Amino acid sequence: MPKRDKPHTPAEHGYEFSEQVGHLLRRAYQRHTAIFQRHSCDKQLTAIQFVTLCTLVERGACSLTDIVQATAIDPATVRGVIKRLKARDWIALSTCAQDQRKVMVNITQQGEDLVEEMIPAAQRISDLTMENLNPAERVALLHLLAKMSGAPDDD
Repeated sequence: MPKRDKPHTPAEHGYEFSEQVGHLLRRAYQRHTAIFQRHSCDKQLTAIQFVTLCTLVERGACSLTDIVQATAIDPATVRGVIKRLKARDWIALSTCAQDQRKVMVNITQQGEDLVEEMIPAAQRISDLTMENLNPAERVALLHLLAKMSGAPDDD
């Protein structure tokens, strides 16, 4: 078998990883996560935990399946999030009246208070995440991300 002098690099094929959507999304998400941790009212609260709490405030008691559907967080991750939120007394678990096998997640008063306190910080976090964008770019970015993610269209 003939030996090549040097393997072909991705760049030689016109592929620059630093220009790829997945890489750029990951970097943007890492930046957002760092901003979230810096500006959160509670340094142990994660963005995924906050989204889960917001879902419970908006929808009321939810099953794990409801939370997965509302947040697009995978089921294994949701179970871990629920465990950590319960340990902080931000949620309580109960069984569904119609189906005793179904676990229902309810936000506690402490959880509601945290969400209320966190909303101004969350708005600031979003602003800081997009601080390098002008208003039109912000609208376009949010529209395009929703479109890429398959989120339902509000139009």
